[in-house]
Amino acid sequence: KLEAEAGADASKKAYCDKELSETNTKKSDKTAEIQKLTTRIDRMKARSSILKEEMQTLQAELANLASTQTNMVSLRSKEHEAYTASKADMEKGITGVKMALKILSEYYSSADKAHEASGAGSGIISLLEVVESDFSKDLAEIVSTEETAQAAYNRETKDNEIEKATKDKDLEYKTKESTYLDKESAELTTDREGVQAELDAVMEYLA
Repeated sequence: KLEAEAGADASKKAYCDKELSETNTKKSDKTAEIQKLTTRIDRMKARSSILKEEMQTLQAELANLASTQTNMVSLRSKEHEAYTASKADMEKGITGVKMALKILSEYYSSADKAHEASGAGSGIISLLEVVESDFSKDLAEIVSTEETAQAAYNRETKDNEIEKATKDKDLEYKTKESTYLDKESAELTTDREGVQAELDAVMEYLA
């Protein structure tokens, strides 16, 4: 009887030892799997958080860029309007001076010697020629200033377009990556919850 009982006890101990060994192995495996999933989830969440901060910065920079371009367009429009008005006034002035010079020149060069240019007449013509020269220089300067301003505007606008395209593409990529990471981390969190449930069952059985 004692030998039979000893044999039964030995069988029970062998069974318990086997179950304990297998259960502890499962416990270690599940614990390691949870740690691995947790590391991946934490890494993905951290990366997604960084991307979201970078996305906010890009959005702010794009808004600032759009505002800058709008201000540039408004300023350029006002400058061009002022240029158009100044150019028209200057051209009218030059036309008027040329007309006066023509009339005076014809008057003093007529056959009637009584109208021969006197010192005063010659002085007036010389003065008008100086005025015409000054007006022409001013007009050339106005045109040059406008061309320089327009060229600078075109260059800055092109730079802004390139910068906007680059930032738009960067924002697009970061948004896609952040969305993917959020989706993946959510799925891994669900997986971890499943493994945690399995580990809880193992721990209960082990107890």
